[in-house]
Amino acid sequence: MTAIAKGFETGHRTEFSVEAEKAVLVSVALPGRPWVLETDPCDEIRGLTEAAGAKVVAELTQKRQEIHLATYIGSGKVNELKELVEASDADVVVFDNDLYPAQGRNLEKALGVKVLDRSELILDIFATRAQTLESRLQVELAQLEYSLPRLKNMWTHLSRQKGGGIGLRGPGETQLEEDRRLAGKRIGDLKEKIAEVQGRKEREVKSRREEFTVSLVGYTNAGKSQLMNTLTKAEVLVKNQMFSTLDTRTRQWHVKDFGKVLLSDTVGFIRELPHHLVASFKATLEEARQAKLLLHVVDASNPQAEQQILAVTAVLKELECDKNPTLLVLNKVDKVTDRSTLDVLLKHHPKAVTVSGLTGEGIDTLTDTVIEMLSRNFVDAEIVAATSNGKAIAYLNAHAEIYRQEYRDDDVIFRCVLSKHLVHHVQATGAKVTVLK
Repeated sequence: MTAIAKGFETGHRTEFSVEAEKAVLVSVALPGRPWVLETDPCDEIRGLTEAAGAKVVAELTQKRQEIHLATYIGSGKVNELKELVEASDADVVVFDNDLYPAQGRNLEKALGVKVLDRSELILDIFATRAQTLESRLQVELAQLEYSLPRLKNMWTHLSRQKGGGIGLRGPGETQLEEDRRLAGKRIGDLKEKIAEVQGRKEREVKSRREEFTVSLVGYTNAGKSQLMNTLTKAEVLVKNQMFSTLDTRTRQWHVKDFGKVLLSDTVGFIRELPHHLVASFKATLEEARQAKLLLHVVDASNPQAEQQILAVTAVLKELECDKNPTLLVLNKVDKVTDRSTLDVLLKHHPKAVTVSGLTGEGIDTLTDTVIEMLSRNFVDAEIVAATSNGKAIAYLNAHAEIYRQEYRDDDVIFRCVLSKHLVHHVQATGAKVTVLK
């Protein structure tokens, strides 16, 4: 059995890796996909490549009106790229663009080295970062769904041995069908396992519906984990690296003059995040989907901060949680060297708060704003319960701020401040709830 086939059968990663390799980067600007940072078009792909463990040895950029159907870049640039590869003794070429399978194959043939596109690189990083069973299943599913359309090109060398025709005949056809069968079966198995995981995750998150839940979301490397450590005194991994963790962590945040809040740190986003990853990571991001409040954390010192805000907003929309109450948090203000850039961000986002997760600057303002936003969900209520209804009375004592209590016949009447999302829980105990104007 081939390595690819074994990979589909056992779930081991067989492709994409660029760890400890020398890489040449290529970034192509198109009318519909301009460079985010004109002064350094390879900025992000460089960070991704280094996060994957490779060493960047050369870079090539090009502006085109449209892609070259065979090789994405033109023949002249292919020759220039080949010279760069040979001069730098590179092992891999990484495109900051997504290639068609045939384009990748043609480029590999012309260059004599492995060629990866943006999605493959991100998948490789996710594969190396996945620690829990849940994230490993999700990454493997995304890799397989990405690879499946590309299988046809993996066996053309076998088809040549016996005159393979238009559709890929002979031994290549046999191997292709075998791999497709194995891949399809493995994808089916993974989807079943992930559905089980997602079911458990949804039940786990829903069990916290009586709690105040806040989720940190944002671009990768925006400083979410550092901010979480500052707010909760937790000791989660903090690393100046893209996608340093893929697993959601939840910690208790004891907010002064308010109470306990469950704060979750989620996987970072990135522009053009492969759709397969977004789809498979919905279980991991369930905390964000169900949160009472999202803290959208932004690296205010990054020149691409505005573009990163738009990228995160797009992913939140795809996850169907863009309607959640959201507070923009401009983080890393201690690293801002030009105050005017921060002023521009604040002009575009006047309701944002500025903080430094590292130094603690602005944390009090952030806390006050979170309290104010969570408090919008409170109501003043009158609740009537039978004196024998111990369940309702105990629930109110635990979850409401009672400021008046009186007895009338066999009933006890409470005046209290209660979170809106708990009203139906009180009603479920048999008590009568009247929301006061």
